[in-house]
This record gives sequence, C-alpha cells and structure tokens, in this order.
Amino acid sequence: MATAPTSIQEPDLGRIPSGLYIGGTWQDAADGKRFESINPSTGRRIGEAPTAGAADVDRAVKAAKQAVREWGRMPMRDRAKCLKALAQRIREHRESLALIDAVDSGNAIAGMRGDMDWTADTLDYFAGLVTEIKGETSSQGPRHLNFTRRQPYGVVAKINPFNHPFRFCVEKAAAPLAAGNTVVIKGSEQAPLSSLKIGELCAGIFPDGVINVVTGDGATGAALVRHPDVSRIGFVGSVPTGRAIAREAADGLKHVTFELGGKNPIIIFPDADPKKAASAAIKGMNMNRQGQSCSSTSRVFVHETLHKEVAAEIVKLAEALPIGPPWLDRYEVGPIVSRRQFERIMGFIESGKSQGAKLLTGGAKPTAPALANGFFIAPTVFDQVTPAMRIGAEEIFGPVMSIMPWRDSEEMLSRVNGVEYGLTAAIVTNDLAKAMDTAERVEAGYVWINSNGRYLGVPYGGWKQSGIGQEECFDELLSYTQIKNVNVRW
Repeated sequence: MATAPTSIQEPDLGRIPSGLYIGGTWQDAADGKRFESINPSTGRRIGEAPTAGAADVDRAVKAAKQAVREWGRMPMRDRAKCLKALAQRIREHRESLALIDAVDSGNAIAGMRGDMDWTADTLDYFAGLVTEIKGETSSQGPRHLNFTRRQPYGVVAKINPFNHPFRFCVEKAAAPLAAGNTVVIKGSEQAPLSSLKIGELCAGIFPDGVINVVTGDGATGAALVRHPDVSRIGFVGSVPTGRAIAREAADGLKHVTFELGGKNPIIIFPDADPKKAASAAIKGMNMNRQGQSCSSTSRVFVHETLHKEVAAEIVKLAEALPIGPPWLDRYEVGPIVSRRQFERIMGFIESGKSQGAKLLTGGAKPTAPALANGFFIAPTVFDQVTPAMRIGAEEIFGPVMSIMPWRDSEEMLSRVNGVEYGLTAAIVTNDLAKAMDTAERVEAGYVWINSNGRYLGVPYGGWKQSGIGQEECFDELLSYTQIKNVNVRW
C-alpha cells in the first residue's frame, strides 16, 4: 500500500485554450465573465473558463445550425472517417488529457486513461455503424412504394457532469454526430478544463460548426435547453436537474435522453464466496472516482450468514485503498470534486451516524497533513443500514457504502426495489437459476451477475427515475434520427 504523501506538487497541465469553441474559432463570453477551476487536491486555483451566457449559447447554436446541411449530407463513410480521426487524435493525446482530468476532477489517473480509451473506442464503434442507418419499404399495390428514411434532427445539445469530464463530453456526442447531427456540448462547471481541449482536437477534422463547446453554470445549460433551434437533448446528471430539463424540453416538444442517478444494490447470496463478494462490492463502488458514479453499487445486501465475514473483508479492502494526489499512479482514491460536493457528502455521513447506522470505517478526512487543504474523504462503510435512513435511500454520489443484512429473499427484493432509482444492480451467487430469476425481478436497466464493468455496444440506461432511453448501443444511434416516410406512385 502506498504511504500518504508528505507534500503535494501540482503537475504542469500544458497549454489549455481559454475560450468557447464556436463555429471553429475560440471566443470569449460576450460579457467577459469567467469562473475559476479549483484543484480539489489542494483547494488552489488551476485555471479558468468562460461563463457562456444566453448570447453565447445563441451563437453556438446558430453555428451548429449553419453546419447541419453540410454535415448531414456528407457521405456516411466520410462522416465515419471524421469520427475515426478524432478517435486516433485522442489516443495520441491520451496521457495529457488523462492528466488534466485527474487534476481537475480528482479522479485517479489510471481511470482517466481508461476514459480516453473508452472514448476513442466509442467513436470507432459508432463510426462502424453509420452504414446501418437504414429505412424500410412497403408496397401496397402495383406501381406503388412506401419507403422510410432516417434523417438527423439537426442541432443536438449535450449537457455533461463532472465525474467523466472529457469522456462524457465526447463519447455522448458520438452517436448524434454519426447520425448526421451537429452538437453543442456543455462541459461541467466543476471540472471544465478538458472540455476546453475538444475544439483543439477537432480542428482540421470536422467542418466548422459541427462541434461547438460552451462552458458555464446551470444558466448556461438552461439557455441551451430552451433555445428554439435545439431539437434534441442529451443529459447526464442528477434526477432534480433532469426533471427541470424535462419540463423545459416539454415546452418545446423536444426529444430527450437522460442518464440520471442511482442508488444501486449489490445482492450477495449465502452461497457466495465472502472474499470474492467483498471484492465485487468494493470494485462496484468505483472508488477510483471516489464513488462519484451513477452506477456505483452503494447498497450492499448481504445474507445474514455471510454478514460479519463480508463486512469485515469490505472494511479491510476499503482501508487498504491508497489515498492521495490522483495524478500519481500509486494512489487509487483522490479528492471529492469540489468543496460543495465534499460538504454534501459529509452531511450524509453525519445523517448516517445520527440515524443509527454503525460506522465501521472512514467517515472523515484522512489525517495526512499534506491532504488537509483538499476535499478528501476516506472510503466510508456503514453497517446495519435501513431503508428509512437517508444513506439507505438517497443517492450520495460519494465514497459511502451501506451494508444492509437480509434473511428473507422476498423481503430483500422489496427493499432492493423500494427506491426511486433503477440504474444498475449486481448479483453474486453460484446458483445460475437464482441469479437469472433475481436479474429478472430487480428494477434496474443494467445488471451484473458475478461481474462488473461496462461493455461496448450493449445498451446502458436506467429504469424509473434513473433515466430515459438507452446509450452506448445501436439503439442510441437510431434515437438521434427521425423517420420520414416517402410515398411513390408511378
């Protein structure tokens, strides 16, 4: 295990563009407003980004709209070549992009390298699917034909969170771009720096206006959602923000895709190996992002016969995770992205204590003096958590695990499904029939059995309040097209 750092030396992030990327050029915000980006490991300023106002959003959308015809009419294979060229450029800049995200977001650099790989692979994946955008035919009499065409919506808005700053900005644009849409991307205000690099990477690959990038706060996103020339919206973030966007989108009858929050269970049956189950629980928490992941399996439903052994092993594994500056490979857990998020998570931890949950480990800042100014929280494990407690029912979005012992499987499934979320679920058992039955009954859109991780090309999306639509698959590509039926008689 890596020892705690005695001091923190911030790395050089290199040159980062300082403007909004609109119509192929970098531009300042019309009113000149900017905001600071803070290194969550030190609490110090590391850069700044423009705060796009309504006028800036309007310029970005107009640039995207102007580029729609050229991009949408470009031969499919040529669009695919552009996506593949961007993928290759990301691979060439993998290390520098990963470093920016590690410093700016607090996520471990190994995971950020993985983000760059996943982003490039996703661009390649959708580039390979462009020729599968096909229509159907129907002949209902002699000298008559109906055929359908799938055509792009036009301008697509993509609003992204802080936990995968670069990856989500680019990955989530892959399907709409492949389908012939143009995009306006909004990066997170809590980790904006890597989004400022997107224009630099796209230069010389895409026609001007196809990809536009704005930064800013909630007002920036609201202006983008409300803009009359935005026809389609994709959003990754919290349930409350998703609901607010849905209300705004409804006024314009705009189609939406949402990936929202999760309070995800991992269900451990009595026949499971305790050490493997505990390892799966820790891996499922995505501690290399401090649990700041919609898919994190933060509710650990463990059968009472394994409860003590699994809980002890989870604590052992959690305490062994090295905490420190996330841009150094020897550390697996970095800081929470911002002071605001840090204070929110600490509020949940205090509520767990006050509501009677048993704190097994963590629950506070690490004691190393070098980490004192950062937003670090030690991996935290509570036991004897009930659904009546906030930590057992609400999304925390932090490194907090809630162990919930169970005896009766029906009662357990009732508790598993008793939250408003339904994004992911994990099942650990050697009984295949039990695993498949449980997978059918859990109310979640993405289920793991004795595994974890994401797999390219399979649908990812939530049930209930965890989202609308599926992503990372062929259905996502089709969702960024609209159908036109053409009737021909001769």
